[in-house]
Amino acid sequence: MATRALSAALFLALAATPARAEFSLTILHTNDFHARFEPISKHDSVCSEAENAAGECFGGSARLATAIAEARARNANTILVDAGDKFQGTLFYTRYKGAATAEMMTRLGYDAMAVGNHEFDDGPEVLARFVASVDFPVLMANADLSAEPLLRDGIAKSAVIERGGTRLGLIGLTPVDNPDLASPGPNIVFTDPVAAVQAEIDRLTADGIDKIILLSHSGHDHDQRIAAETTGIDVIVGGHSHTLLSNSVEGAAGPYPTIVGQTAIVQAYGYGKYLGELSVTFDAAGRVAEAVGEPILLDATIAEDADTRARIAELAQPLEEIRQKVVAEAAEPIEGDRSICRVTECAMGNLVAEAMLDRVRAQGISIALQNGGGLRASLEAGPVTMGDVLTVLPFQNTLSTFFVPGRKVVEALENGLSQVEDGAGRFPQVAGLRFTWAPAAEPGARVRSVEVMENGAWAPIVPEQVYGLVSNNYLRNGGDGYRMFLDARDVYDFGPDLADVTAEFLAANAPYHPVTDGRIATLGHAPPR
Repeated sequence: MATRALSAALFLALAATPARAEFSLTILHTNDFHARFEPISKHDSVCSEAENAAGECFGGSARLATAIAEARARNANTILVDAGDKFQGTLFYTRYKGAATAEMMTRLGYDAMAVGNHEFDDGPEVLARFVASVDFPVLMANADLSAEPLLRDGIAKSAVIERGGTRLGLIGLTPVDNPDLASPGPNIVFTDPVAAVQAEIDRLTADGIDKIILLSHSGHDHDQRIAAETTGIDVIVGGHSHTLLSNSVEGAAGPYPTIVGQTAIVQAYGYGKYLGELSVTFDAAGRVAEAVGEPILLDATIAEDADTRARIAELAQPLEEIRQKVVAEAAEPIEGDRSICRVTECAMGNLVAEAMLDRVRAQGISIALQNGGGLRASLEAGPVTMGDVLTVLPFQNTLSTFFVPGRKVVEALENGLSQVEDGAGRFPQVAGLRFTWAPAAEPGARVRSVEVMENGAWAPIVPEQVYGLVSNNYLRNGGDGYRMFLDARDVYDFGPDLADVTAEFLAANAPYHPVTDGRIATLGHAPPR
């Protein structure tokens, strides 16, 4: 509580505060929900009904519905917004695409959302159907949609809503590197967020709007840069980096809110585990006089709304047969947390890479490469169901096999290591290969040594020797910046589903014992986590 008071005092000191407060607003917010309609475990994956009954689960739409209703009841003026990535992550998205998301967001009464990168996972078509089915604005300021007929009339750069007789300006942001992260198609041009946001601020201000909230699916570091390099943003509701800002949770990335200049920045982790609640007091000139709050942990102390719970159960019925099928057993937990798999070797990365390589080794393939961002959860010890595997690997990627010279492999590793500081999903998890890297070096010059397993022994990679690789089709087609593979030869992008391959590998090696063996070695200080 002392930290929260300090944050508020700092903001008061930074803001020029007229004598009379004029308007109070509570911003309820979520981000990076990833189709977690059902409660989640402590590992952000499936939580069983028995575990939920025992009070061991978090989140879920039914619990979120209760928390939102309670927050609205105790605050006079509220808005409910989302900072993107509602799509993708569980069988609910696999089955229903954006339809279940639209239904639940409408049920809970969202006022606006930003477009995240995962809203483009199935191209503009699925996003367009979602936008057409909701009655709240879907926002994306830093994109030129004029050449994309499916979206140009449905998505706005900003919107104005009213609470308590006061007009509020809302602006949305999506990642500028969306073409690397998802599948937006060739017709959309993404632009730098700072200029795009300032242009909308200026337009809204000219229309008499002096209270402006940015819904930013850009990541916490970028949100701080945007706050520093623009004028006129009162609050940034963030997403994309899954950052927990809090005044009470040990290990939080910063205070809630984090203050940059005159802007209060908030973010509430992801997967529906928290509901952000920020209370903002604006003075008579429209400036923020006070901003205080704390994310609400949606644990067992929050009751599940009965009607929402019943609807989720109804939507889940067609998923049960596939999700409940036990495919293997894990001897120990298999670590797949993003805070590890995006910065260093992790057990889940080794599992998936080894599964890929095992499947196609007989085709002359010797190296497997999996992007850490494609791993979406951990697995607990004990029986592993197909639903568990699909939660880890929800993207319906297929195996891609191809051939490139060794220098392209090194280039790929450099790309994968180039944005570790940002927690980017391109971090390379590997099999049939080991490498050493230096995080203190400049991006593009971090790889120190690379060896390939040949005839049962490690041998230095040869720049002009051609190697056979297996990856997922997203990465092979240039996703996450791996454009060096676009001109690979003997390409086949239509192999079996990655989740099926991983499930079969787990089954063949059950009970599976997770392994980390030093195949990725870090020189100097440890990478950031």
